[in-house]
Amino acid sequence: MLFAIFAIWKFPSFQAQAELGSAYAARVGCSCRYVQGRSLESCQSDFEPGMEMVSLSEDPSTKTVTGSVPLLASRSARYSGASGCLLRPEN
Repeated sequence: MLFAIFAIWKFPSFQAQAELGSAYAARVGCSCRYVQGRSLESCQSDFEPGMEMVSLSEDPSTKTVTGSVPLLASRSARYSGASGCLLRPEN
């Protein structure tokens, strides 16, 4: 019972951290993949410690990389040529 109350109380904080982590991962992953030309797998080694739950996926047709934390958050960044990689607006 105490765990459930704690989880409900802390959920907004967990979700905000997941949102920030997924946005950071999308931006770093996009730059690594489309600016540096590295593989997406090697880009995950650039993550900060504590980001093990964040995963990357890509859509090569739109040059978009998505960072996501399961069940909590997902953000995407798109390669825009000379502007580099830009986070896509939230829906």
